[in-house]
Amino acid sequence: MPAPELWLLADSRLPTGGHAHSGGIESAVRRGLVRAPDDVAAWLSGRVPTAGLVTAAAAAAACALLDSRGDDPSALVAREFPSRGDGTTTGPDWEPWDAAISARTPVAALREVSRQQGRAMLRTVRAAWPHAAVTGLGTRPHQALVLGVATAAAGGTPTDAAGLAVHHLVGQVCSAAVRLLGLDPLALAGVHARALTAHGPVVGKAADAGTTAAGAAEADLLPTATTPLPEVLAVLHARSEGALFAS
Repeated sequence: MPAPELWLLADSRLPTGGHAHSGGIESAVRRGLVRAPDDVAAWLSGRVPTAGLVTAAAAAAACALLDSRGDDPSALVAREFPSRGDGTTTGPDWEPWDAAISARTPVAALREVSRQQGRAMLRTVRAAWPHAAVTGLGTRPHQALVLGVATAAAGGTPTDAAGLAVHHLVGQVCSAAVRLLGLDPLALAGVHARALTAHGPVVGKAADAGTTAAGAAEADLLPTATTPLPEVLAVLHARSEGALFAS
């Protein structure tokens, strides 16, 4: 049974700023590319195995870098990394992982979105899990890294972190579709549930990739999948006026 703390990470009420983003679907809606629940499902079928895979793998890697496989999440860093002279513990070198995510996010607007959401989540993590190994993440880390750290602090696994990353992406898109198109929330809940089932293999693939990359301490091993259309639409969205969502 998952720890209650992991339920909190999956809760849309957690103040991480995700409600202000559409997962890229607003730009598609404004151009008539997404109009109905089936269109939302089709959008997800292209986005989850690509950008979703990259984000989920990065979150899994961040979690794996801190996974002590012990019973006390508060001792994650203390057991895994040496102490400094002042008695505080050190964590992973997050800079290569941050750079790897940036390299896999070719659109500047989407890099900024990732950092905005990462900063918001970081504030929440510091309040909810004071023992979380956030040292070295900086003030504007990518969202995936913070999610992985939070999952580890809540006693979760790299697979949990990957699953949460996919859940967040699918949830953003489905929630935004309701607000943008006035679609039946029940219909979109169905899309959400079916998408999570259909893309279960993506979660497994991301968890394996992230764990392998963390085990080798090699950020370059993270997946590099992408899809051109959402990237182009993200640029157009960043230049548009009157948008409901930040991305």
